[in-house]
Amino acid sequence: DRRESKLTLRPPSLAAPYAPVQNWQHQPEKLIFESCGYEANYLGSMLIKDLRGTESTQDACAKMRKSTEHMKKIPTIILSITYKGVKFIDASNKNVIAEHEIRNISCAAQDPEDLCTFAYITKDLQTSHHYCHVFSTVDVNLTYEIILTLGQAFEVAYQ
Repeated sequence: DRRESKLTLRPPSLAAPYAPVQNWQHQPEKLIFESCGYEANYLGSMLIKDLRGTESTQDACAKMRKSTEHMKKIPTIILSITYKGVKFIDASNKNVIAEHEIRNISCAAQDPEDLCTFAYITKDLQTSHHYCHVFSTVDVNLTYEIILTLGQAFEVAYQ
């Protein structure tokens, strides 16, 4: 019994209009000429052997949360976000620890099990490996704002 799904296409006049996200947190100029800085705990990164988008970020979040749950001191960093990418800055001495270009970042997502935890995937250009970087914040609203700001950085970079 082979059933074919019925897909009906709407005429262009009835298509849903493109709706850009209205509730961006920042003026685009802030991401172009300045940066948005957020304090977060860096739970670590892990190699992604089989890239599966959001599923990969969720797996990494769960593993990194578990591996750091008994750690006394988790590094606090500043995530500095611009349209060019993301820098990890050591919160204590202000040194840049790592830098990821926006074109090498994909799939930023919150952890569905713990909404204060989020991650994004980067591609290492030397090795072509993908890594998932996992962070947590003290507040779910802060995590949400970071995810939105990353989304806005992509939009500003590629518009």
